[in-house]
Amino acid sequence: MFDSILVVCTGNICRSPIAERMLRRALPGKKIDSAGVGALEGHAADDSAVEVAEKHQLSLDNHQGKQFTGSLGRKYDLILVMEKHHIEQVTTIAPEARGKTMLIGHWLEGVAIPDPYRKSMESFEYVYRLLDQACNSWVRKLGG
Repeated sequence: MFDSILVVCTGNICRSPIAERMLRRALPGKKIDSAGVGALEGHAADDSAVEVAEKHQLSLDNHQGKQFTGSLGRKYDLILVMEKHHIEQVTTIAPEARGKTMLIGHWLEGVAIPDPYRKSMESFEYVYRLLDQACNSWVRKLGG
């Protein structure tokens, strides 16, 4: 069973913090965190990500960007990434993590979640809705 989940995107300030908090809310008994393959280490969540999350009653308070490392990857049972190239990046950093790394959009016919960074609020809203669908599909599969 998957008791710990790491959500990975690029900078760890937009997509993965939103998905992390969605999954934490839906799966309170599990350890869920996020990181980035090119993280803005120590940065708070992007202002637009915070705004769209708050609009949907989801808090990104106290988020700090964290870099994905091999040792971090080994601490989790499942690693969920946003885009196919993230699988390659995670696997380059931590080859042993390949078997437990999947697209967050896997159950949505493998849809990729595009990066909304420095784009419009409409882009953030679209990404939020995709993440909501993707996270809900994982919650159903994980028995949450």
